[in-house]
Amino acid sequence: MDFKKYLHDIADKSRNAFYQLQSLKTGQKNLILKNIAQKLEKNRVFIQSENLKDMENAKKNNLSTALLDRLLLNDKRIDGMIESLNAVIALDDPVGEITESRKNNAGLLIAKQRIPIGVIGMVYESRPNVAIEASSLSIKSGNAIILRGGSEAIHSNKALGKLIHEGIKESGFDENMVAMIDITDREVVNEMIKAEKKIDLIIPRGGESLIRFVVQNSLIPVIKHDKGVCSVFVNDDAKKEMAEAIAVNAKVQRPGVCNAIENLYLHKDYPYKKEILKALTDQGVKLKAYQEAADYSELAEKIDDINEFSVEYLDLILSVKIVDSLDEAVDMIRKYGSEHSDAIITERYQDAMKFLNTVNSSSVYVNASTRFTDGFEFGLGGEIGISTNKLHARGPMALKELTTYKYIIMGEGQIR
Repeated sequence: MDFKKYLHDIADKSRNAFYQLQSLKTGQKNLILKNIAQKLEKNRVFIQSENLKDMENAKKNNLSTALLDRLLLNDKRIDGMIESLNAVIALDDPVGEITESRKNNAGLLIAKQRIPIGVIGMVYESRPNVAIEASSLSIKSGNAIILRGGSEAIHSNKALGKLIHEGIKESGFDENMVAMIDITDREVVNEMIKAEKKIDLIIPRGGESLIRFVVQNSLIPVIKHDKGVCSVFVNDDAKKEMAEAIAVNAKVQRPGVCNAIENLYLHKDYPYKKEILKALTDQGVKLKAYQEAADYSELAEKIDDINEFSVEYLDLILSVKIVDSLDEAVDMIRKYGSEHSDAIITERYQDAMKFLNTVNSSSVYVNASTRFTDGFEFGLGGEIGISTNKLHARGPMALKELTTYKYIIMGEGQIR
């Protein structure tokens, strides 16, 4: 098969659809999203029957519990997709917004206006509901999108792609504004990330190997949804109940997602070290305790490899270290974290402010679980990814992050 021709044909159709989409009014874009939501509601049985095929194949291939959880589409997950679509409908449309304007010395009115990026290529793994979040945000922000999901979710992705296309067509617009690649061969990804002038932006969302492959080989600008090596630091003055509740929630509620913590740092003078570790092991968490941290839990596995603190487990496994100070905790987060989401538990205002000002992650918390790093929880209507990049977009990427800008200049015959 000629993968290059296959991909370029899709990209050309997406480009033509983008030219239509970029001129749509907000109400027209919202109509598309409303129709997609109705398609999901009316086709629950179809979605779940196709998802069951993926789940059965995944179990045969011995995928981890965390990956099975990411793959699952039950009624609650479908409710979440519909809710996300409705949330995006309710958001203000960023396209066309004038963010600043001025008159220059020649009398020209110069304004900066938000515009769509163009055609986005997204490569993602496991979570089929990403297709809905990514499509809704792309459509509302005026971008066409090419979706390439993982082979483990092929039936679910094709089912959602079919319903997305039906929703767009019934709204009277070009279904190619959302393209779903249904070939699982990785060579398609290779062609996708090299399709200069056909695709404007690549967003990879998945495991470390996928991210590394895309970043190292793409000829197109990349905004990466990198791994989530998130941490909680429990300061010496932290309240016992709060620290336990946050640590347990951040690790246990959904261990297979990127905003769950992988590391726990306990101040040496925190008086409830045994209690917080017991609260975690009582929930089935396996502790990898660095050196003296093992003294505080009989169930912990003692480790001596500091590099364990750079591992994204995506499971009920947690690395634990006793630190001498807030400064040491920050140093560990800088060295071994992924600049995703990190939290401090403290009652001391100056320590909270120091943590906020010295930890450079995309989301930094005081006295709250890292599990809130999510576009929907942030009031953004979902996210296309959680960027750990420093440029263009950082943290949950929603509508505004999927726009760029142009200058528009109004004159009355001025020449220079």
